Amino acid sequence: MLNTLKKDYPLSSELQGKIDTVLESHDYDPTQIVAILLEVQDLDERHYVPEPMAYYLAEKLKMPITNIFDCLNFYAQLSDKPRAKYPIQLCNSPACRVNVTDTRRLLSTLEQLLEIKVGETTYDGRFTLETISCFGACDRAPAVRINGTVYDHLDTPEKIEALLRSLP
Repeated sequence: MLNTLKKDYPLSSELQGKIDTVLESHDYDPTQIVAILLEVQDLDERHYVPEPMAYYLAEKLKMPITNIFDCLNFYAQLSDKPRAKYPIQLCNSPACRVNVTDTRRLLSTLEQLLEIKVGETTYDGRFTLETISCFGACDRAPAVRINGTVYDHLDTPEKIEALLRSLP
């Protein structure tokens, strides 16, 4: 089996138990791989699925490791690379871009306050700035999603700065 190539990557028994709990909640159903990966990546403080986790999942789900990495690389909400404690996701869908001025202002303000560009992480590892497809907050734009929570009506630099300061 191809998945046995990386068995030398150890995972703590505690982490294996947490992953097994996620897998049990999905009945070890490989058709639920995206939902499983979303939950598993949140087990890591850096919000990603490291290689050892990917191989463990592939083995437990009896699926090729390439299927795991295909999902990690296809879906913008998934990552196989470390991200910040707070990945800040901005919508780049056409619906949100209709209100171009507010969206550009939000992105510009975030880049200025954090001193990073899209795809980068702050020096302290707290924030990563990402653009993704729609997360269903068009009616509340300009908005961002951070660790699954949508923060909306971020239409002034003061609101944006207050949000950043509120995150521990």
